[in-house]
Amino acid sequence: MLENCGFVDVEIGPGIDTFGGAGGEPNARAFDVKGHAFLARKPG
Repeated sequence: MLENCGFVDVEIGPGIDTFGGAGGEPNARAFDVKGHAFLARKPG
């Protein structure tokens, strides 16, 4: 999706648990939801 918007050099970081202590944590764990960092650059 980022590349379709003109970004290049797209990197996706490892999945991490971003729901620890949140109200919906049991649901997130049931579906193995993880957060990912994205790094990309848009030329020009």
